Amino acid sequence: MSANPRSHVEPSAYGRELAKNFGAADARSIVTRSLQHTAFAATEIRVDRPTGQLSEPIPPQDAYIICLVLRDLPDNSYWEEGREYGRYFFRAGETTIADLRRQPLGGIDKPIHSLLMYLPRTTMNALAEEDRHPRVENLRFAPGAGFRDETVRNLGLSLLPALRAPERANRLFTDHVALALAAHAMHAYGGQPCARRIRGGLAPWQEKRAKDMILGDLAGGTSLEAIAAACGLSVSHFARSFRQVTGLAPHAWLLKARVQRAMALLRRPDETLTEVALASGFADHSHFTKVFTRHTGVSPSVWRRLSIR
Repeated sequence: MSANPRSHVEPSAYGRELAKNFGAADARSIVTRSLQHTAFAATEIRVDRPTGQLSEPIPPQDAYIICLVLRDLPDNSYWEEGREYGRYFFRAGETTIADLRRQPLGGIDKPIHSLLMYLPRTTMNALAEEDRHPRVENLRFAPGAGFRDETVRNLGLSLLPALRAPERANRLFTDHVALALAAHAMHAYGGQPCARRIRGGLAPWQEKRAKDMILGDLAGGTSLEAIAAACGLSVSHFARSFRQVTGLAPHAWLLKARVQRAMALLRRPDETLTEVALASGFADHSHFTKVFTRHTGVSPSVWRRLSIR
């Protein structure tokens, strides 16, 4: 997550400013950079008291909004460049795409709950350049229409816990989602071929350096960009090579490392569960218990009791 998101994302493209466009007081958002300093942002918009008006315009910019609908939205009016395109029934779980160069607007006459993911064309083109593919000129989609896209749905839903508890999110995970969404948009809607298959994985020194950097910050503050640069690789090349060598994406490997660190600390009876959680990179006791139980099948307290008896 960027410490200074306004330097990377245009005004009104995410967070509180985007919420105002929809008549909402505030909104949860995540902003991250993963490809050559370009941005990705996700904002959860909830409007419980519709204004009855059209949304306020977002300043034109070379970017797309990929929307995951989280609540049915019937008979919704959609506008571009000052004219109504039509009225659509958006069902929960569907995706819509809007080109911010075309000044899209939507009706706010019914309750809204959606996840809006901001994807600049420069982000997709940075990835295309890394993979030696042509630049993305336009994404192809039907303006205003909703459709099923399970990849967008799964990526979007995976972001919701991070949006609702940002202290539990780690940078490697949000970078991973940004990279995955950009690659999917390029392939599914930009006409780009799938990424080239990586052969050979990482050299031993690259694997060691990457793992040392991840272990050096179990809280997950180190970006994919920084680790890839230390290994002399592009972000996309590094992410695919790391998975090839370890069998896990970097953020998943981090979670496994946290659990292993916690196991070692749990063998010390003088350490409280909260102390173990914080020393292992977890945000709090609750987060620690949830992740540890998912990985081991038992809670930390039960694991400790079984391991030291």
